Amino acid sequence: MRIARTAIFLSGLAFAAVAAAVPAAAAAPDAAAPPAQPAIIDGSTADSLHAAARMFAGGQELCSATIIAPGWILTARHCTQGANGQQITFHVGDLDQTRGTEVRATSVHEAPDADIALVQIDQQVQTEYAPLGTTGDVNVGDQAQVYGWGATCTDQPEINCQSQVLKVANVQVASTDCPDGAAGVSVCATRIDGITAGGDSGGPMYANGKQVGVASTSDRQSYTAYINVTQYRDWIRSVAGV
Repeated sequence: MRIARTAIFLSGLAFAAVAAAVPAAAAAPDAAAPPAQPAIIDGSTADSLHAAARMFAGGQELCSATIIAPGWILTARHCTQGANGQQITFHVGDLDQTRGTEVRATSVHEAPDADIALVQIDQQVQTEYAPLGTTGDVNVGDQAQVYGWGATCTDQPEINCQSQVLKVANVQVASTDCPDGAAGVSVCATRIDGITAGGDSGGPMYANGKQVGVASTSDRQSYTAYINVTQYRDWIRSVAGV
């Protein structure tokens, strides 16, 4: 179950990768196939940013992400690959994806064995950074929160219903080592009041106040997989120093 489709995917985890639609490159939501990338369906409007960042490729909505240090952003590998060589930019610092500070990617580092990527940006941003979790911060049975600007519909192309403002949904952790993400060890969760969809890919899952996941796949109905950040802290630290 991957959140990203082919081409450019909108974060819409219907067992497809959750990226948004960017013409001819990024993960674009498929009109005909519900399993595109994730956007949060149902849930509610977030009242806090939680270090989320909106990712664009060639100026078009693609995925969600988090800023984890002044010069580094964490997202999904299928999102950076979905940009297909187009300029990657992010809007950071605002719940409204059309606002905030625009930063540009200067280098992309993709994990060799998991659906996560680190993007170095062209300026040092002073804002709230995502606190990354470590082993023990996420457990089966935990209630977690997932954030993203992804699709809010299932009856039309997901690129047509990307959320302008950040959304949040509550999910329940079913496993912390499931293989259902696009690649790597995942935290799998079931719907409580919403679920991710196309365009939510790369966005965060929080449990116990820490970011413990990066959106990878979803079925857009009741089940989603987030790459387990706690299992890749050594790699993140070696690249970004966080």
